[in-house]
Amino acid sequence: MAMALRCFRHLPSLLYRSSFAMTRGLPRAPAGCPALLPDGCRQCVHQTMLTRQLATKKAKGKGQTQARVNISAALVEDIINLEETNEDMQAVIEALKEDFSRNLSVRTSPGALDHIIVVTKDGKFPLNQLGQISQKSPQLIIVNMTNFPESTAAAMKAIRESGMNLNPEVDGTIIRVPVPKVTREHRESLAKLAKQSTNKSKEALRKVRSKSINQVKKFKNKVSEDTIWLLEKQIQQMADSTAAEMDKLLAAKTKELLG
Repeated sequence: MAMALRCFRHLPSLLYRSSFAMTRGLPRAPAGCPALLPDGCRQCVHQTMLTRQLATKKAKGKGQTQARVNISAALVEDIINLEETNEDMQAVIEALKEDFSRNLSVRTSPGALDHIIVVTKDGKFPLNQLGQISQKSPQLIIVNMTNFPESTAAAMKAIRESGMNLNPEVDGTIIRVPVPKVTREHRESLAKLAKQSTNKSKEALRKVRSKSINQVKKFKNKVSEDTIWLLEKQIQQMADSTAAEMDKLLAAKTKELLG
Protein backbone atom coordinates (compact mmCIF):
# COMPACT_ATOMS: atom_id res chain seq x y z
CA MET A 1 0.00 0.00 0.00
CA ALA A 2 2.78 2.44 0.96
CA MET A 3 4.62 1.74 -2.30
CA ALA A 4 1.46 2.38 -4.35
CA LEU A 5 0.88 5.70 -2.57
CA ARG A 6 4.44 6.76 -3.34
CA CYS A 7 3.77 6.02 -7.01
CA PHE A 8 0.57 8.16 -7.20
CA ARG A 9 2.20 11.01 -5.25
CA HIS A 10 4.28 11.67 -8.39
CA LEU A 11 1.23 11.72 -10.72
CA PRO A 12 0.86 15.56 -10.87
CA SER A 13 4.43 16.00 -12.08
CA LEU A 14 3.91 13.34 -14.73
CA LEU A 15 0.75 15.07 -15.95
CA TYR A 16 2.60 18.39 -16.07
CA ARG A 17 5.00 16.87 -18.57
CA SER A 18 2.21 15.56 -20.84
CA SER A 19 3.55 17.18 -24.00
CA PHE A 20 6.87 15.40 -23.50
CA ALA A 21 5.06 12.16 -22.83
CA MET A 22 2.99 12.34 -25.98
CA THR A 23 5.97 12.99 -28.28
CA ARG A 24 8.80 11.11 -26.65
CA GLY A 25 6.98 8.33 -24.82
CA LEU A 26 5.72 8.26 -21.25
CA PRO A 27 8.18 9.02 -18.42
CA ARG A 28 9.68 6.26 -16.38
CA ALA A 29 8.00 5.34 -13.12
CA PRO A 30 9.25 7.48 -10.24
CA ALA A 31 11.89 6.09 -7.93
CA GLY A 32 10.30 3.96 -5.28
CA CYS A 33 7.68 2.30 -7.50
CA PRO A 34 7.90 -1.47 -7.27
CA ALA A 35 9.14 -3.28 -10.34
CA LEU A 36 5.69 -4.68 -11.12
CA LEU A 37 3.95 -1.28 -11.19
CA PRO A 38 5.67 0.89 -13.90
CA ASP A 39 3.61 -0.38 -16.84
CA GLY A 40 0.41 -0.01 -14.88
CA CYS A 41 1.37 3.51 -13.82
CA ARG A 42 2.10 4.47 -17.41
CA GLN A 43 -1.27 3.26 -18.63
CA CYS A 44 -3.12 5.25 -15.98
CA VAL A 45 -1.11 8.40 -16.66
CA HIS A 46 -1.63 8.07 -20.45
CA GLN A 47 -5.38 7.66 -20.04
CA THR A 48 -5.59 10.64 -17.69
CA MET A 49 -3.53 12.86 -20.01
CA LEU A 50 -5.63 11.92 -23.05
CA THR A 51 -8.86 12.70 -21.19
CA ARG A 52 -7.55 16.08 -20.03
CA GLN A 53 -6.36 17.02 -23.52
CA LEU A 54 -9.71 16.12 -25.06
CA ALA A 55 -11.55 18.13 -22.40
CA THR A 56 -9.31 21.10 -23.16
CA LYS A 57 -10.07 20.87 -26.90
CA LYS A 58 -13.82 20.71 -26.28
CA ALA A 59 -13.68 23.64 -23.86
CA LYS A 60 -12.19 26.04 -26.42
CA GLY A 61 -14.35 29.08 -27.06
CA LYS A 62 -16.33 29.52 -30.24
CA GLY A 63 -14.43 31.14 -33.06
CA GLN A 64 -11.06 29.94 -31.84
CA THR A 65 -8.89 27.89 -34.16
CA GLN A 66 -8.61 24.29 -33.05
CA ALA A 67 -5.70 22.02 -33.79
CA ARG A 68 -6.24 19.50 -36.56
CA VAL A 69 -7.20 16.03 -35.46
CA ASN A 70 -5.01 13.26 -36.79
CA ILE A 71 -5.95 9.82 -35.51
CA SER A 72 -3.89 6.80 -36.44
CA ALA A 73 -6.05 4.67 -38.76
CA ALA A 74 -4.65 1.50 -37.16
CA LEU A 75 -6.02 2.51 -33.75
CA VAL A 76 -9.63 2.81 -34.96
CA GLU A 77 -9.74 0.21 -37.71
CA ASP A 78 -12.37 -1.77 -35.76
CA ILE A 79 -14.66 1.29 -35.87
CA ILE A 80 -14.05 2.74 -39.33
CA ASN A 81 -11.57 2.52 -42.18
CA LEU A 82 -10.35 6.11 -42.46
CA GLU A 83 -8.17 5.30 -45.46
CA GLU A 84 -11.22 4.02 -47.32
CA THR A 85 -13.12 7.19 -46.39
CA ASN A 86 -10.27 9.28 -47.77
CA GLU A 87 -10.19 7.21 -50.97
CA ASP A 88 -13.95 7.72 -51.44
CA MET A 89 -13.53 11.47 -51.06
CA GLN A 90 -10.61 11.53 -53.48
CA ALA A 91 -12.69 9.55 -55.98
CA VAL A 92 -15.22 12.41 -55.98
CA ILE A 93 -12.39 14.85 -56.75
CA GLU A 94 -11.10 12.69 -59.61
CA ALA A 95 -14.60 12.40 -61.09
CA LEU A 96 -14.92 16.19 -61.06
CA LYS A 97 -11.52 16.61 -62.74
CA GLU A 98 -12.54 14.11 -65.43
CA ASP A 99 -15.83 15.90 -66.02
CA PHE A 100 -14.03 19.23 -66.39
CA SER A 101 -11.54 17.71 -68.83
CA ARG A 102 -14.04 15.88 -71.00
CA ASN A 103 -17.05 18.14 -71.10
CA LEU A 104 -15.97 21.67 -70.28
CA SER A 105 -13.52 22.78 -72.92
CA VAL A 106 -13.76 26.08 -74.78
CA ARG A 107 -12.95 24.40 -78.07
CA THR A 108 -14.70 21.16 -79.00
CA SER A 109 -12.40 18.42 -80.28
CA PRO A 110 -13.09 14.85 -81.49
CA GLY A 111 -11.72 13.51 -78.22
CA ALA A 112 -14.34 15.48 -76.30
CA LEU A 113 -17.07 13.32 -77.87
CA ASP A 114 -15.39 9.98 -77.19
CA HIS A 115 -17.00 9.26 -73.85
CA ILE A 116 -20.47 10.65 -74.43
CA ILE A 117 -22.73 7.83 -73.23
CA VAL A 118 -25.26 6.54 -75.77
CA VAL A 119 -28.29 4.68 -74.44
CA THR A 120 -29.38 1.88 -76.79
CA LYS A 121 -31.74 -1.06 -76.46
CA ASP A 122 -28.70 -3.25 -75.81
CA GLY A 123 -27.30 -1.06 -73.02
CA LYS A 124 -25.14 2.02 -72.52
CA PHE A 125 -22.00 2.56 -74.62
CA PRO A 126 -19.43 5.32 -75.12
CA LEU A 127 -19.95 7.04 -78.46
CA ASN A 128 -16.48 6.06 -79.71
CA GLN A 129 -17.44 2.37 -79.40
CA LEU A 130 -20.40 2.83 -81.74
CA GLY A 131 -19.11 5.34 -84.27
CA GLN A 132 -15.89 6.53 -85.84
CA ILE A 133 -15.21 10.11 -84.77
CA SER A 134 -13.06 12.45 -86.85
CA GLN A 135 -12.62 16.17 -87.44
CA LYS A 136 -13.32 17.19 -91.03
CA SER A 137 -12.46 20.85 -90.42
CA PRO A 138 -11.92 23.19 -87.46
CA GLN A 139 -15.66 23.88 -87.54
CA LEU A 140 -16.98 20.36 -88.17
CA ILE A 141 -16.74 16.94 -86.47
CA ILE A 142 -18.00 13.81 -88.20
CA VAL A 143 -19.38 10.70 -86.45
CA ASN A 144 -19.66 7.73 -88.83
CA MET A 145 -22.28 5.26 -87.54
CA THR A 146 -21.95 2.75 -90.39
CA ASN A 147 -21.03 -0.12 -88.04
CA PHE A 148 -24.08 0.46 -85.82
CA PRO A 149 -26.65 2.26 -88.00
CA GLU A 150 -29.51 1.29 -85.66
CA SER A 151 -27.93 3.46 -82.94
CA THR A 152 -27.69 6.62 -85.04
CA ALA A 153 -30.76 8.28 -83.52
CA ALA A 154 -29.63 7.43 -79.98
CA ALA A 155 -26.17 8.84 -80.71
CA MET A 156 -27.75 12.06 -82.04
CA LYS A 157 -29.74 12.43 -78.84
CA ALA A 158 -26.72 11.77 -76.63
CA ILE A 159 -24.64 14.41 -78.41
CA ARG A 160 -27.42 16.98 -78.24
CA GLU A 161 -28.00 16.35 -74.50
CA SER A 162 -24.31 16.18 -73.56
CA GLY A 163 -24.32 19.71 -72.18
CA MET A 164 -21.63 20.75 -74.66
CA ASN A 165 -23.91 23.13 -76.59
CA LEU A 166 -23.80 20.94 -79.72
CA ASN A 167 -26.50 20.69 -82.39
CA PRO A 168 -25.76 17.59 -84.53
CA GLU A 169 -27.30 16.96 -87.93
CA VAL A 170 -27.83 13.52 -89.43
CA ASP A 171 -27.27 12.40 -93.03
CA GLY A 172 -28.02 8.69 -93.27
CA THR A 173 -25.49 7.05 -90.95
CA ILE A 174 -23.29 10.15 -90.82
CA ILE A 175 -23.72 12.60 -87.96
CA ARG A 176 -22.35 16.07 -88.60
CA VAL A 177 -21.47 18.05 -85.48
CA PRO A 178 -20.83 21.76 -86.11
CA VAL A 179 -18.28 23.17 -83.66
CA PRO A 180 -19.76 26.28 -82.03
CA LYS A 181 -17.87 29.54 -82.23
CA VAL A 182 -16.12 30.59 -79.05
CA THR A 183 -18.45 33.42 -78.07
CA ARG A 184 -18.70 35.13 -74.71
CA GLU A 185 -22.11 33.54 -74.19
CA HIS A 186 -20.64 30.10 -74.87
CA ARG A 187 -17.85 30.69 -72.35
CA GLU A 188 -20.31 31.86 -69.70
CA SER A 189 -22.52 28.84 -70.38
CA LEU A 190 -19.58 26.52 -69.80
CA ALA A 191 -18.67 28.37 -66.59
CA LYS A 192 -22.21 27.81 -65.29
CA LEU A 193 -21.94 24.12 -66.13
CA ALA A 194 -18.65 23.97 -64.20
CA LYS A 195 -20.39 25.45 -61.16
CA GLN A 196 -23.24 22.96 -61.45
CA SER A 197 -20.81 20.04 -61.73
CA THR A 198 -18.96 21.25 -58.64
CA ASN A 199 -22.18 21.49 -56.64
CA LYS A 200 -23.10 17.94 -57.64
CA SER A 201 -19.66 16.75 -56.56
CA LYS A 202 -20.04 18.50 -53.21
CA GLU A 203 -23.35 16.71 -52.72
CA ALA A 204 -21.59 13.40 -53.41
CA LEU A 205 -18.91 14.42 -50.90
CA ARG A 206 -21.54 15.15 -48.23
CA LYS A 207 -22.95 11.66 -48.76
CA VAL A 208 -19.51 10.12 -48.18
CA ARG A 209 -19.08 12.22 -45.01
CA SER A 210 -22.55 11.32 -43.67
CA LYS A 211 -22.02 7.64 -44.38
CA SER A 212 -18.72 7.66 -42.48
CA ILE A 213 -20.08 9.60 -39.50
CA ASN A 214 -23.08 7.26 -39.27
CA GLN A 215 -20.65 4.33 -39.25
CA VAL A 216 -18.80 5.89 -36.30
CA LYS A 217 -22.02 6.57 -34.38
CA LYS A 218 -22.86 2.88 -34.43
CA PHE A 219 -20.08 2.43 -31.86
CA LYS A 220 -21.20 5.17 -29.44
CA ASN A 221 -22.15 2.54 -26.85
CA LYS A 222 -18.92 0.61 -27.30
CA VAL A 223 -16.22 3.28 -27.19
CA SER A 224 -15.72 6.53 -25.28
CA GLU A 225 -17.51 9.75 -26.15
CA ASP A 226 -14.12 11.37 -26.76
CA THR A 227 -13.21 8.75 -29.36
CA ILE A 228 -16.49 9.32 -31.22
CA TRP A 229 -15.97 13.10 -31.08
CA LEU A 230 -12.42 12.87 -32.39
CA LEU A 231 -13.41 10.60 -35.28
CA GLU A 232 -16.32 12.82 -36.30
CA LYS A 233 -13.99 15.83 -36.14
CA GLN A 234 -11.38 14.17 -38.34
CA ILE A 235 -13.96 13.05 -40.92
CA GLN A 236 -15.34 16.60 -41.06
CA GLN A 237 -11.83 18.00 -41.53
CA MET A 238 -11.21 15.53 -44.37
CA ALA A 239 -14.46 16.63 -46.03
CA ASP A 240 -13.64 20.34 -45.56
CA SER A 241 -10.20 19.83 -47.12
CA THR A 242 -11.72 18.01 -50.11
CA ALA A 243 -14.36 20.72 -50.59
CA ALA A 244 -11.64 23.38 -50.51
CA GLU A 245 -9.80 21.48 -53.25
CA MET A 246 -12.99 21.45 -55.32
CA ASP A 247 -13.30 25.22 -54.93
CA LYS A 248 -9.73 25.64 -56.22
CA LEU A 249 -10.48 23.43 -59.23
CA LEU A 250 -13.62 25.43 -59.99
CA ALA A 251 -11.78 28.75 -59.69
CA ALA A 252 -9.06 27.56 -62.08
CA LYS A 253 -11.58 26.16 -64.56
CA THR A 254 -13.71 29.31 -64.47
CA LYS A 255 -10.63 31.43 -65.14
CA GLU A 256 -9.70 29.17 -68.08
CA LEU A 257 -13.20 29.30 -69.57
CA LEU A 258 -13.81 33.01 -69.22
CA GLY A 259 -10.29 33.95 -70.26
